[in-house]
Amino acid sequence: MDKEQIEITVREAIPDDAEQLVDVLGRVGRETAFLVMDGNGPAVTVEEMAHNLEDLYESPNNILMVALLGDQIVGTASVSASDKKRVEHIGEIGISILKDYWGFGLGSLMMEELIIWAKEGGIIRRLELTVQHRNIRAVQLYEKMGFITETIMPRGAKTDDGEFLDVHLMVLLVD
Repeated sequence: MDKEQIEITVREAIPDDAEQLVDVLGRVGRETAFLVMDGNGPAVTVEEMAHNLEDLYESPNNILMVALLGDQIVGTASVSASDKKRVEHIGEIGISILKDYWGFGLGSLMMEELIIWAKEGGIIRRLELTVQHRNIRAVQLYEKMGFITETIMPRGAKTDDGEFLDVHLMVLLVD
């Protein structure tokens, strides 16, 4: 696929995306060992996903965005935050991209959209994420976006074979 010809649209996920989202997240879980989610995919039904998307739509400090190539979802980006007043300003980022679309700048595009959303929303003041130390491309992307490594967590994750992995806790203060 020619990198010059890919045209992606990013928008907020809607309940009608539920079936495709469950499928895409399952594929992502099988394609990479860099995520917490394994090859079993998300532990939700299509109906539960649709309901979750309705709830997200109503939340001022949570979002799930989808990256579309035509009408096909090829990636997701989310901010998950609490509704508890004392920590409602902390948003945890998650980005998942189908392997066929790695290397097209999609991670950068989606991260930029999440940062803009957080700044415009005015509630999220701290974005954080965890990333395996061995996922060098992702660490470099997050650093390019202004994230800093707050700490490295020894044994922050483990492989399917039981090998422990170091994990970066990275943060971006939204001001």
